[in-house]
Amino acid sequence: MPINTVERPSRGKGPKKIYYSLEWGRGEGQRDATGIFTYTEPKDQLQKNHNKEALAILENKKSQMILDQQTIAAGYIPKHKFKANFLDYYAEFVKNNRQVNNRHIEGSFAHFKTFLGKTFLAPLDLTENLCQRFQKYLLDHFNGGTPANYFSRFKRVVKAATKEGYFRVNPALDVAAKSNKNFKRKAHLEVDEYLKLLRTPCLVPDVREAFILCCYTGLRWCDVKPLDWKSFREDELVYTINQEKTAVEVNITLHPVARQLLLNRKKRLPEGVNNGLIFKLSSQDMVLRTLDNWCKNAGIKKHITWHSARLSFSILLQDAKIDAPTVALLLGHQSTEMVNKTYKRFRPKDQSEAIAVLPDFNFK
Repeated sequence: MPINTVERPSRGKGPKKIYYSLEWGRGEGQRDATGIFTYTEPKDQLQKNHNKEALAILENKKSQMILDQQTIAAGYIPKHKFKANFLDYYAEFVKNNRQVNNRHIEGSFAHFKTFLGKTFLAPLDLTENLCQRFQKYLLDHFNGGTPANYFSRFKRVVKAATKEGYFRVNPALDVAAKSNKNFKRKAHLEVDEYLKLLRTPCLVPDVREAFILCCYTGLRWCDVKPLDWKSFREDELVYTINQEKTAVEVNITLHPVARQLLLNRKKRLPEGVNNGLIFKLSSQDMVLRTLDNWCKNAGIKKHITWHSARLSFSILLQDAKIDAPTVALLLGHQSTEMVNKTYKRFRPKDQSEAIAVLPDFNFK
């Protein structure tokens, strides 16, 4: 990729000067304002010497940038493996490191492309400043731990690329993965709202029954969508969660409502069919629209997402005095950290009932 010298004449009063920039593309961040200038009409030997030294510094800076670019492009990486577009490298990394029940790496890639707003990014253009801007973009658009989750995956990709020779110094090394302190608590369902949903029809029965199953088992969206009939064993569900380093098998004893729901679905299977997906669910966006309409029809005035089912499962169990280790086990966690941090009640069910325990006094 050629690096060109761009000249810009000065404006206003005073000695006329020419300022120099180095440019390797027309996109944002593809021009470096060097701060180097020469006098257009040097009036004495001092200004002539300045011009000579300034042009020499400019040429050295340009040569160093060309060497950096060549080092990135060909110094360590065979040509058949080198990706001129860093987005191609990112996409391949996502493909090779995808996890079945964890979409953070796919999410980091999708949102990096949205943030970037273009389809080509030369490795030379991935600077520390760009990493900082992406970090800010995530903090501006997401709550809680999501910005940190996405940015840490992004840092993992850049670290791998650095080890493979794309960068002399990791541009994301000093940019921290931060959580957003403006955490918005997601809505959950109370007992009466469970019953409202059970009594209310839904335009897409698979969405209704899959969500109800999650309310009674604590399954995530990414757990229930690929759920197969081989996971159903009359009184329990057995499925696998792919954690960061190991696969964890989870056994869930089914509540009678969940068990009956699955038995009813199984009766509707064609004769002799005992395998395949339990639910036929479309994209998450389409399913969430259906869920939103179903909740409105049931008279539930809350913003209910698929996560609300898992959150409700945990909160109602804790309301019934089930201990945190048991709830964590039922959620498929290996510790109580997430139960104590995320999957708990943050708002009282009835504020009037809560404050009624305070001493009463009749003012006259």
